[in-house]
Amino acid sequence: MSTPPPAISGDLAFALTLAEIADGISLPRFRAADLRVEAKPDRSFVTDADHAVEQALRRHIESHRPDDGFLGEETGRHDKGRRRWIIDPIDGTSNFLRGVSNWATLIALEVDDVPVLGVISAPAVEGRWWAENGAGAWGRTGGEEPHPLRVSGVSRLEHASLSFQSIEQWEQSGHLRSLLTLSRSVWQDRAYGDMWSYVLLVEGQLDIVAEFGLESYDLAALAPIVREAGGRFTDVADSPTTEDGSVVATNGLLHSAVISTIRDAR
Repeated sequence: MSTPPPAISGDLAFALTLAEIADGISLPRFRAADLRVEAKPDRSFVTDADHAVEQALRRHIESHRPDDGFLGEETGRHDKGRRRWIIDPIDGTSNFLRGVSNWATLIALEVDDVPVLGVISAPAVEGRWWAENGAGAWGRTGGEEPHPLRVSGVSRLEHASLSFQSIEQWEQSGHLRSLLTLSRSVWQDRAYGDMWSYVLLVEGQLDIVAEFGLESYDLAALAPIVREAGGRFTDVADSPTTEDGSVVATNGLLHSAVISTIRDAR
């Protein structure tokens, strides 16, 4: 018998409504023949779907949560007080524009600079994963009922599976040697990339995710989900922040060993 999810708060219900709005905009633009793509100054890409999703979510937040701040990848930061919604309209834009289904909208609520809830909504794979501090982490795909998320019980590096975003990230951060050492210390390494690595982590199908060169909107929604699924989510210095730009997310059992390997091999 499956475990039913607990009653959700008003904030989480609002975040899930934002996810529905985002899905209704992004999915029809996925693989659209007239998708418009632009290059940003940092050489990353943005599509008309990125802009449309972020604008719609920002309008909804400003209308229904007028006292809350906002941080979006495309429109920047607009603080108002202790609470701030953080949006990545399409995490995995490079996949989205190439017609690869590994992309999602990331939605987080931050209170006093701490992410307290997160939602990953991936309509191309009919998936959604969410968590709120103290209420556990939950996920569903297709028409199935929500199921509790739980990280793996793998306790030794040589039995672990590692995912990272790209070799370029590690090289630019000065940690390429650390990546090579870590990859030789684990059972297998893959670059699943973007939010999908974290989905696999909280589903117990992957044990370690480590990345560099990220922004708050890349991370804020992921941290509560990993932590509520029983894992650990820190920067490379083992600090529980989403502001540093680096992340080490693990099942918890492997965290100290991963941090030590990255630090010692640099």
